[in-house]
Amino acid sequence: MSKLTEVVRMILKNNFDLAPNAKILVLGDTSKSELAKDFYQALLDLDKNAYYIEMPDRERSGEEPPPEIAELWMQHSIIFCITKHSLTHTHARKSANKAGIQVITMPGITADMFLNGAMNADYSRVEVETLEMTDKLTKATSVSIFTGDGKYCLDVPLQGRIGVPSTGVFKTSGASGNLPSGEAYIAPVEYQSSGQILINGSIAGIGLVEDPVLLTVVEGRLVEASGEQGAALLSILGNGEGRTLCELGIGTNHAARITGLILEDEKAYDSIHIAFGSNHTFGGIISTNVHIDCVTKYSKFVWH
Repeated sequence: MSKLTEVVRMILKNNFDLAPNAKILVLGDTSKSELAKDFYQALLDLDKNAYYIEMPDRERSGEEPPPEIAELWMQHSIIFCITKHSLTHTHARKSANKAGIQVITMPGITADMFLNGAMNADYSRVEVETLEMTDKLTKATSVSIFTGDGKYCLDVPLQGRIGVPSTGVFKTSGASGNLPSGEAYIAPVEYQSSGQILINGSIAGIGLVEDPVLLTVVEGRLVEASGEQGAALLSILGNGEGRTLCELGIGTNHAARITGLILEDEKAYDSIHIAFGSNHTFGGIISTNVHIDCVTKYSKFVWH
């Protein structure tokens, strides 16, 4: 048994409760074709009822899959999305979950990430700590995030919003989330966040920041981002609703690393991330074709 097959076997054993005849669909894309096919082959080696389909790369995270792909999802029990960009914050994922179909998104995953880091965490511990942090988010009316040795502060209102756990454990019908996982996240009240936050980790679709990127948010909208990578972020988000601050997340995976790949970066302990764009899939009101996460290590996190 290959190391990848052994990892897949352990994931299925510890993180899922699939019926023996569950129909599994592996969705790959152009960029992740080789790894997606290796994952599919591992499922076949484990005598699973698995199928494979491939699509062209999406242009950005949050962009919908082709309609025929979304329709195909409805014919399976569980979907593993091994793709370049994230399909988490899409109508297709939300509709599949409503139909009782599990959708596991793995945007940007690499062979290294499968075999090392966050994927190898003790997910019983991750589950407990993620649920605890989710409860804190739900009970908070707002949070203040201090970065840059306390020089910058971003105030994020949360009142009335419900935290969402991404535990990496999927044992109920219609469960959904990332693998690897380990984060608690929430949709802030739109158009009310204000202040500045210094991003010193990574930005989805851009990678590790070369120099910390200072983001300025006014009335819940990103109005300024410093440096070349900040300019690239603004370009990806566009000038519309894509610039709306839509998510606050807190990493809860003790094995996760910050490597420039957002799938693992946003799960790292002692990190938080904010995102801009769509949040209609987890309690917000913004529906657009982009969702970009920005990861940072914070100096201080104050609950209100």
